[in-house]
Amino acid sequence: MPKVAESTVRRLSLYLRFLEEFEEQGTATVSSEALASRGGTTSAQVRKDLSFFGSFGKRGLGYQVAELASRLRQILGLGGRYSVALIGAGKIGTALFEHHGFRDRGFDIVAIFDRDPAKIGSVWSGIAVSDVAELERVLTANPVDIAILVTPADAAQEIADRLVRLGIKAILNFAPVQLNVPHEIAVRTVNLVLELEALSYALTNR
Repeated sequence: MPKVAESTVRRLSLYLRFLEEFEEQGTATVSSEALASRGGTTSAQVRKDLSFFGSFGKRGLGYQVAELASRLRQILGLGGRYSVALIGAGKIGTALFEHHGFRDRGFDIVAIFDRDPAKIGSVWSGIAVSDVAELERVLTANPVDIAILVTPADAAQEIADRLVRLGIKAILNFAPVQLNVPHEIAVRTVNLVLELEALSYALTNR
């Protein structure tokens, strides 16, 4: 299979959400045009995105909603559950922990870390916040699949290096800094300032 662009994977996630909405409405089949209109793209783009992973649907009949949704879950690796460590128990970390969409998609936050003595030892839905100094001890005893990094910029790289040494292969980074990690480590950076600047550009150039 050829290398698939990150933008394609993001659109697959959107298609899955639209398909699940169609399922809830009792819709049995859906066209590429319907998916495209929901996602702000074209029917040709929908067909191209799906073509990376095989043949779907029938010309003139569209896609079976339940079948395509199931296939997209497999493609996105959503068939099982992933254990997640949250590093940073501030306001953004709290919001992420309380976001039920993670659990609904199979991502279970099982460990929380912070360096603030006021937060260390507090219990979030049965999970005690650990001192980030205990990162190696806790995650060696209870390995996780993914780490969510919500730290200040000056601490992010050092924490990322420690996570890499622990063998963690996927990091979702909310720290406002680009992480330097080995190429085999999957990193997704969420930079809220960049997103706001993109919105500013859109408003300025309407």
